[in-house]
Amino acid sequence: MKLAFRLCFFCCLSLLAALGLPGIAAAQAWPAKPIRFVVPFAPGGANDLLARAAAEGASAQLGQSIVIENKPGAGGTLGADVVAKSAPDGYTFLISAAGVISNSMIKKNMPFKDADLTPVVMIGLAPSIVVVPADSKFNNLREFVEASKQGQGFFFATAGTGSTPHFVAELLNTKYGAKIIPVPYKSGSEGTSAVISGQVQGTSEASIVALPHLKQGGKFKPLATTWIQRISAYPELSTAMEQGFTELQIAHWAGIHAPTGVPPAIMDKLAAAVDAGLKMPTIVNRLKPMGIEPVGGTRASFNEFVTAERARLGGVVRASGMKED
Repeated sequence: MKLAFRLCFFCCLSLLAALGLPGIAAAQAWPAKPIRFVVPFAPGGANDLLARAAAEGASAQLGQSIVIENKPGAGGTLGADVVAKSAPDGYTFLISAAGVISNSMIKKNMPFKDADLTPVVMIGLAPSIVVVPADSKFNNLREFVEASKQGQGFFFATAGTGSTPHFVAELLNTKYGAKIIPVPYKSGSEGTSAVISGQVQGTSEASIVALPHLKQGGKFKPLATTWIQRISAYPELSTAMEQGFTELQIAHWAGIHAPTGVPPAIMDKLAAAVDAGLKMPTIVNRLKPMGIEPVGGTRASFNEFVTAERARLGGVVRASGMKED
């Protein structure tokens, strides 16, 4: 009786081990060749810089090269589609941004489903800064919002429907009664130029774009950062939360998504490599002075972030009636 029980017990253990072996073996063998990070935006922006930092750090941890491939277009959808339709073998990943969450809420037609991409790990973020022309009479976000309620409101430059500046504008409109009119430009740099020249009353731009203008010549005036904490490279600027706008929490973030079907053990290994890589002093000391905050974390923490953002941004889309241009 005891012998039979032991045999049964060991058979069960063997079966469980066998069931887990494919994923474990895949993770142990991975990566056996270079990995591809697809960046759905042009080189030089926050998403691209975070991708390169993550690639450098993770490559050092994994002992394998990571290649950056820029595929800009359609607000990030083009690059995301490439990854969503890639083989789930652990060698192609997307450097994701907020659009991977919000595009399907706004666009009428999407070439892939949200379920085709799986969150792996957060990389980092460039906090957003609300700015106005240098000669503006407003000195903080509260003054700007209250003044916008008078008359026809204020024009606010965005990088198109669903961009981070667009969400900043609609959060202020729907949550705080502001009267801010989004004006779409082709890029964040064009929107920034529109503020500097006085064509619009304000915009919200990533710290990496805004800080050089603030530190070298004061071409425009900052009113608040829209992230949950002050920017390491510009601590004198208060957050919107500190000014009473507790629901204005948004940044230009970058993470990593995988085509659905990649073995969890591989995604865990990549997440751990990225997290460790982002703690390397050479990377931290390069990113923070530019206004970029390394984050890292685990698969679980990034999944939690994506789920929360999907619910929060979805509420803004519905309340504002945000639709594709």
